This record gives sequence, C-alpha cells and structure tokens, in this order.
Amino acid sequence: MAGEDQHDGAGDHEHNGSPHPAKDRQHRAKPVTGGAALTVPPEAPLVKVKGSGLSGPFIRRPVMTVLLTLSVIVAGIATYGKLAVNDLPAVDYPVIQVTCSYPGANPTTMANNIATPLEKQFLQIPGLDIITSTSTQGNTSFTLQFVLSKSIIDAATDVQAAIQRATGKLPLDLPSPPTFTKTNPNDQAIYLVGLLSDTLTDGYLYKYASTAVAQRIAILPGVSQVNIYGVQAAIRIKADPAGLASRGLTMDDLAGAIKAGTVYSGAGQFDGAHRTFVLLPNGQIDQAEGYRNLIVARNRDGSPVYLRDVAEVRQSVQDERISRTFWMRGFNPPGSVVVLAVSRQAGANAVEVAKSVKALFPQIRASLPGSITLVPVFDRSQSIVDSVHDVQFTLMIAFVLVVIVIYVFLGRATDTLIPAVALPLSLLLTVAVMFALNYSVNNLTLMALTLAIGFLVDDAIVFLENVVRRAEHGESILKAAFNSAGEISVTIMSMTLSLAAVFIPLVFLPGLLGRIFREFSVTIIVAILASGLISLTLTPLM
Repeated sequence: MAGEDQHDGAGDHEHNGSPHPAKDRQHRAKPVTGGAALTVPPEAPLVKVKGSGLSGPFIRRPVMTVLLTLSVIVAGIATYGKLAVNDLPAVDYPVIQVTCSYPGANPTTMANNIATPLEKQFLQIPGLDIITSTSTQGNTSFTLQFVLSKSIIDAATDVQAAIQRATGKLPLDLPSPPTFTKTNPNDQAIYLVGLLSDTLTDGYLYKYASTAVAQRIAILPGVSQVNIYGVQAAIRIKADPAGLASRGLTMDDLAGAIKAGTVYSGAGQFDGAHRTFVLLPNGQIDQAEGYRNLIVARNRDGSPVYLRDVAEVRQSVQDERISRTFWMRGFNPPGSVVVLAVSRQAGANAVEVAKSVKALFPQIRASLPGSITLVPVFDRSQSIVDSVHDVQFTLMIAFVLVVIVIYVFLGRATDTLIPAVALPLSLLLTVAVMFALNYSVNNLTLMALTLAIGFLVDDAIVFLENVVRRAEHGESILKAAFNSAGEISVTIMSMTLSLAAVFIPLVFLPGLLGRIFREFSVTIIVAILASGLISLTLTPLM
C-alpha cells in the first residue's frame, strides 16, 4: 500500500512521500529573479522495504548478539597465544634419507655393491618422484623424494620394506644395515649449541656432548632430533706390513685376532653345591694400552706376538682427515669444539622449543666439568620473532590508517567507531578459525591479515552509510537499521562471497607452491567471510 513501510518486528510506518511524486516536484519548483526558471533537484525517495533480511533476528535479540560477540572475543584472545609461531607454514615434505656405511670400500665398490641393489628396490616403491644417490669413501647416501600426496609415514614403511628386500644382496660383512631418517630439507636447525674446551680432546668432548647434553635436549617437548657435529674418539691401529710378513701373518689374521680379543661373550658359570658363580670376562678394550698388550699370534717357539710388535696403536679419532675451524665473536679459537644442532618436530612452535632449550642451559652447565664451556651459537627463533613482530607492526599501522580514512570520509567519531569495532572482531574470529585448522602465525598468514584489513571494513561501511542515509530522511535509527538490513543484506552477502571467491583458486593450487600458499589463501578467505558475518550481526545492532 502506498505510503506504508512494512518490515519484520518494526510494524507499519508512514513515509513522508506522496502518491504523486512527479506533481509534488512540479509544485515545489520556484521561480527566481531575472526570469530564469531554475528548479532545485529533490532528494531521491527512500526505497520501500519489506522484511528485515538476515540481520533482523540479531537486531531484535540484542542479548544473543552481545553474547555471540563476547564469545568471539574470548575465543580469539584465548587461541592467539596458542598458535605456533613460524617463519613459513609448516609443510611436511615427503623426503626420506637413507645412509649405509662400509668402512674401507672405495666409491666404485660402494656404488656397485651397495647403491645398485638398494636403488633397484627403491624404484619399486609407488609414489617415488626423485631418487638421488651419492657414493663416497666408505659411505653411500640416498635422498628419496615422493609426491606430495604421499604420507611421510607410508613412505617410511615402504622404504623399510625395500631395505629388507635388498638385505640379501648386500655384502655379508656389512657392519650394520642401511638406516633411514625422515628429514625435511626446508627445516633447518632452530638452535646451535657449542661445547668448547682447551684441555679435553675432541673425542672426550664428543662423549660429553652425546651423553650429558644431547640426551637431555632430545627429550624436550617439540624436539625431533639433536645432531652432533664433531669427531668421535677411536683407537687407531696402523699395521706394519714388514713386521707382519716377518712373522708370517696377513692383514686378515691381524683383523681376526683383534675381533676375537675385543668381543663381549658369555663365559659361563661355576655351579657348586650351594653357590653359583657367574663369570664376567672383561672382553671389551677401551684404551690404547690394552690393545698394545693384545696377543694376536704365537711364534714358532710359542712366544706371544703382541699387537704392539706388528702395529702402531694410539688414541685418536675416527676420521683424522676432517679439518674443523670454529670462530665466534668474544671467544678465542678453542682446542676442541663440538656443535649440537637442535631440530624441531613438524608443526611444533619454533619459538617455544627454542625457549625450552635455553631454559635447560643452567642445569646442563651445572652438570659439566669446569673445563667445558657451553655457549649458544645461533638462535633461529630470534629471527622468526623479529620478522613476525615487523609484520605485526605493519598490521597495526594498516589498522590505524584505515580508521583514519574512515573518519575523514564519514566525518563523525561515533560513525567511525562502528567499523573500527568490526575490524578487530573480524580478526579475532579469523584467529579462532586458524587455531581450529592448526595453522600457525607466520609471515604469510600475517600478510593475509594485513591485506584483508582493507576488505574487512567495506561491509560495515556500506551498512552504516545506508542506515545514516535513511535516518537523514526522517526514519528513526531502529527503523533505519531494520530497513537497511532488508534492503542490502543480500548485497553485503554477495560482496563478501565475490571477494572470497577471488582467492579460492589459490586453495587448489597444485604442487609445493600450493601447499605453502594454502594457509595464506584460507586465512584471507576466512577473514573476508568473518567481516561479512560481523556486518550482518553486530553492525546492525550498533
């Protein structure tokens, strides 16, 4: 019916418009002096609205709307501190490294006898994308890269089965079977710890690092492994070919005698009528002097041939060809050094893991002898924190600039307050969804929130401007809110969906690039949808 406005919950309201607006405009035209007939253009009449759209229930039930808003605030604040902090989104690369050692073998022997049998079995694994092998003196390593759709757990199971199938074709005297580790080539160590000493040897310092330090750090929550970079202690035996030949011995005889004299074996027991004595032979030699006195053969006259007679035995390290140089500001080059690299588990909070490692330093220093100095060498979490802080500062600057621009164009502080409140609420709701999706606070997700700030206030400004326009035409604020909700709810929803649809293709981007940018695209889509939701619920009530 002309002259009436119907909507949900607001009753019927009378408009100031006339049933004949064209005639009214003609009567309102007034002549001016000079004979020029100029007319003042009238204001456009308000559109008649039926219903209150999607926002009607939230306007009629303010208590429910306020409680929902408070729940969003509490959820956002509670979950923000629990989000993992990383430099980039956590991507589990399906990459496995396999290593095999065969001391004394040259690279050609390693390639023919170790690498080839293993490669034939690895090539039968489904989902294997790239295989790379490297054979060096006494060592062969493989890098197996699988397609992104393959789980790292399934890949590890397939690799273990392939190694078992190839075991029968490997050399019989292989000291240990091939081993594999789940590695992420993009995940560097988050903390480097150095042990320095001017009195201890490299071997003894490595022993302290592996027992007193590495084991304690490895059990911390979020730590995946602790790699030790140093040289292990070893007893080196350099045979004298002339001495062996003069006694009619060969290298195999010498090796067999050393193995027989340095093994753990059960020696049995003595059983008496009332007691039993278990024999505990000390068959493992751990000092160079013990090896020197080891009997390796007998002369023709029955006199013993000691190892010192046919070889040089000395306390040393496993690989004497390794050259190491350590320099750190504030420390003179130490006599011995060992560096421990701490790696985090996939998805763990890098900053929290680094904090837990640093918190353990006082206890570790108390357990080490005074001749060993523990120094933190590198903390990658600090660069992550600094980078995240920079992006967070940029986010705050963008928020302030957006509020200033809104105030400049709206001209009133009360009107500026509404979109200024909708903006942080949209961000808090986005943070809660990020926590539910197990996303982290990283440079890409923060960049997504920064880019979304300009989008988050669009819906609130559109709704606010429409309410102000209707109120200036004489409608009450409540009636203007109801009519605006019925007039532009669908418009706001279409704006929100169209903006979010722009970033949907990034979610389905294939390959490694798609895995990295997935958090970015999902975060900005969620922020845009959260903005539309706030604009249809809280903004009409305000």
